[in-house]
Amino acid sequence: MVLAAVIAPPSHLPHAISNSDSFTHHRRLLLFLNSCTCISQLKQLHAQTIRTTSSHHPNTFFLYSRILHFSSLHDLRYAFRVFHQIENPNSFMWNALIRACARSTDRKQHAIALYHRMLEQGSVMQDKHTFPFVLKACAYLFALSEGEQIHAQILKLGFDSDVYINNSLVHFYATCDRLDFAKGVFDRMSERSLVSWNVVIDAFVRFGEFDAALNLFGEMQKFFEPDGYTIQSIANACAGMGSLSLGMWAHVFLLKKFDADRVNDVLLNTSLVDMYCKCGSLELALQLFHRMPKRDVTSWNSMILGFSTHGEVAAALEYFGCMVRTEKLMPNAITFVGVLSACNHGGLVSEGRRYFDVMVTEYKIKPELEHYGCLVDLLARAGLIDEALDVVSNMPMRPDLVIWRSLLDACCKQNAGVELSEEMARRVLEAEGGVCSGVYVLLSRVYASASRWNDVGMVRKLMTDKGVVKEPGCSSIEIDGVAHEFFAGDTSHPQTEEIYSALDVIEERVERVGYSPDSSQAPMVDETIDGKQYSLRLHSERLAIAFGLLKTKPGMPIRIFKNLRVCNNCHQVTKLISRVFNREIIVRDRIRFHHFKDGACSCMDYW
Repeated sequence: MVLAAVIAPPSHLPHAISNSDSFTHHRRLLLFLNSCTCISQLKQLHAQTIRTTSSHHPNTFFLYSRILHFSSLHDLRYAFRVFHQIENPNSFMWNALIRACARSTDRKQHAIALYHRMLEQGSVMQDKHTFPFVLKACAYLFALSEGEQIHAQILKLGFDSDVYINNSLVHFYATCDRLDFAKGVFDRMSERSLVSWNVVIDAFVRFGEFDAALNLFGEMQKFFEPDGYTIQSIANACAGMGSLSLGMWAHVFLLKKFDADRVNDVLLNTSLVDMYCKCGSLELALQLFHRMPKRDVTSWNSMILGFSTHGEVAAALEYFGCMVRTEKLMPNAITFVGVLSACNHGGLVSEGRRYFDVMVTEYKIKPELEHYGCLVDLLARAGLIDEALDVVSNMPMRPDLVIWRSLLDACCKQNAGVELSEEMARRVLEAEGGVCSGVYVLLSRVYASASRWNDVGMVRKLMTDKGVVKEPGCSSIEIDGVAHEFFAGDTSHPQTEEIYSALDVIEERVERVGYSPDSSQAPMVDETIDGKQYSLRLHSERLAIAFGLLKTKPGMPIRIFKNLRVCNNCHQVTKLISRVFNREIIVRDRIRFHHFKDGACSCMDYW
C-alpha cells in the first residue's frame, strides 16, 4: 500500500489536476502545508500530494521537503516513513531528519547513523547545516571518537571557518571533557559571534576554571555586550570562586540592560540565588528568591541547599515543607541532598533517618551515593560509627573516597580507637591510590592522641618516602573587587609587614579575653610548644582575617573562602575575634559556611 494513500483529502482540495493547472495546484498545497497545525492535517495533505501530483514534477520534490520538515518536528516515526519514500533526498531532507533525531530524547544515536548513511551513499554532500546537528548528538552521547571523525570531515571539506560549525565543535569537545580541544578550536576561529564566547566561557565554568572564564569574559566585552546566557555563566563562575562583587555587578547589569521577560527568567534568577548563597550572602539570596514571580524545583533546591550550607537547618527543613505542601512541587534527588545535608550540619540523627526513609518510600527516589554519604556522615559524626558502617556495608554501590574520609574523620573526633581508624585510613588509601595527604594527617593525630609518637614519626617518614605533601591551607578575601590569596605562613603579600603587625594586635587582644592556643591542631610532629603556637597564628584564614580588619570599614562583614576544613583552634579564635573587634566574619571552608558573630558561630561548634 502506498503511504497515506488511503487518507481522505480535505474536502476543499480538488481530486484531480490538469497539467496546465499544476503550478497553481502546487502553490495551493504549499500554502496549506505552511498553515498546517497538526500531524493529522499533514497526513491528509500528504495523501492529497500523492494522489494529485506527479513525482517527476520539480515542485513536487519541494512539497515533499516541506512535508518531511513538518513531520520531523511533530512525529519522528512518520518522518522516517516519509523519508524512505523519497527517491534521492537532498541535503535539506537529510539535515531535517538528522536535526530531529539530535533533538529527540531517544533517537540521538540515529542522527549519527543517518550521517554515516549520508556519507556512504555519496549522492549528497554535507553542508554547513549538517555538522552542527550531528555534533549536537555526539555531544549528548559523549561520542568523542565519532565527533573527532566529523571534525576531520569538516576540515577536509573546508568548513573550518564557519562560525556556527565552530561553535558546535567547541560545545562538543567541552561536553566530552576535552577542554583543551575546545579552547584550541576557539583560538583558531577567524570569526567569533557572541555565541562563540558564551560557549567557551560556559565550558571553562563547568570545568571549574573560574579565573580563566572571567578573563575570557573580560576579553569578550571588548567586542560584545553580555546577554542572558553570559550573565548566567558569570553568575556560576562567581559562585565557584566566591566573588560577590562581580556577582552583584552581573545582577545589576541584568536589571539595567534587559527586558522584564529576561529579568524574570527562572533559570537566570536561580543561578543568581545560587551565586549569592555560595558567595556568603544568604540575605540577598533570600530577597531575590522571594521576588521571583515564578519558581521551579531547581529554584527551591538552590535555596534549601543554601540554607543547609549556611547552617540554617530549621529554615532548610521549613522551606522543604513549604515546597511540597504549599507549592505542591515534587522534590527530586537534589532536593533530598539539601535536606539530608541540613540534618547532617545540625546533627539531627532521627530527622535524617526519617527523611531518608521518606525519600525512598513516599517519593520513590532511588538513593544515590550523595544521599548515602550524607547519612553515613551524619551517623558517624554523632558517634554512631557502627550504624554508619552498617549503612556502608548495605549500600548497593561501592563507597567512594568521601565516605571513607568521613568515617576516618569521625573516628578521629570520636576517639574510636586506633585499630578502627587504621582500617578506615587503609580504605581511603586504597580508594585514592595511597597519595591522599589528608589521611596521613588525620592518622597522625590519632597516633598523637594515643601518645604513639613513634607511629607519628612513621607517618611522616611514609609521606616523605611516597612523595606525599600535605595540602597547604589557602584562604582568599575579596577587597574592592580584587581577590587576595594567603597560604599558611605566607610572606609574599605586598603588605605582609602590616598584616603581621595586625596579627600581633589580634593575638594580644584575644589573649586578654581568655584565648589559649590548642597546639593539637599544629604540625603533626614534635616541635616546641612555642613553635606549634606560632604556626597556628599563621594559618591562612588568620592572615586573611588580619588583612580584612586592615582594609575594610568598621562594621563591614569580612568574607573568607578556605580550601580546607577550619581547624578547632582557628574556629575558637575567630569566634573571639568577632566579639573583640565587633565584626561578623563569614568563612566558607571545604564543607560549609561559618558565620562568626558576637563570639559565637552559626554551626554551634558542630562541624
